[in-house]
Amino acid sequence: MLVAVLIIAVGCVAYTNGANANFKGVASLYGSGTTGLRTAALWGTAATLAGSLAALWLSGGLLEAFGGRGIVPKEQASSPAFLAAVALGGTATSFLATRFGFPVSTTHALVGALVGAGLAGGGEVQLAPLARVLLLPLFFSPAVSAVLGGVVYLSLRFVRLAPDHRTRPLDALHVLSSGAASFARGLNDTPKIAAPLLVVPGLEVHWAFVMVAAGIAVGGLLDARNVAETLGKKVTGMNPGQGFSACVVTAGLVATASLHGLPVSTTHVSVGSLLGTGVVTRQTRWRKAGEILLAWVTTAPCGAALAAAAYLVTRRL
Repeated sequence: MLVAVLIIAVGCVAYTNGANANFKGVASLYGSGTTGLRTAALWGTAATLAGSLAALWLSGGLLEAFGGRGIVPKEQASSPAFLAAVALGGTATSFLATRFGFPVSTTHALVGALVGAGLAGGGEVQLAPLARVLLLPLFFSPAVSAVLGGVVYLSLRFVRLAPDHRTRPLDALHVLSSGAASFARGLNDTPKIAAPLLVVPGLEVHWAFVMVAAGIAVGGLLDARNVAETLGKKVTGMNPGQGFSACVVTAGLVATASLHGLPVSTTHVSVGSLLGTGVVTRQTRWRKAGEILLAWVTTAPCGAALAAAAYLVTRRL
């Protein structure tokens, strides 16, 4: 019973992750008018799926970090009841954010859920490794990506690789860089979601990755419109050169983090890079940026509270 609940819960995390996050790598294609929403969503989902499957070979270091070991006691981290509660907490948090159109971090939701379920289970949550391995990369990534977004855009514009208008070479580079950003997102997010499935008896790791990859793809295809509108149209005005610059920053930072086992948030990186280009062109829509920041601040506490409540139920199953 508990194993079935765990598998379903992880599938729901994958679906809500795809709905909330698949468009993040390609938001600039839609926002800059380079493609329509549907074309951008299809391209982002295809590239994310490729990254999700490649993560089996390239991002294995993130599996251990999100299995809970070293953060909560080993017995608790191996418990299907605990892991199902973590998955349910992350699912509910991402679902609520997606309904309101806020691009939030599944990583933050799962980190909060790990803490909430750990405390609800009476275990001793180790904050030192949590801060060092998980929280620091998450908090630094928005600032770093915002600075790089502005710097890269100004640099590319200076050498005439980021014009204000569409050109055939720029469109090709923009599409390729957005695909790279989406591929990197698949690399970084898939192991985090697949990690709880490692305790399922007889389930091979590669099948866990395939299940999660499929769930992310379905969520991105069926339920991404609300977040797509926020990211593409409401954060900042952008031209094709800005969009291309933001994609380059997102792809570079997220891919680097994935290969080094650092669980950065694609949300924070993509939104940060878009804001960085908006700041230097004075097009940032600060009210919407403030609303997104508030959603980010509340993501981890929300995940913790919902996972704690879920654990009170799953441990009785």
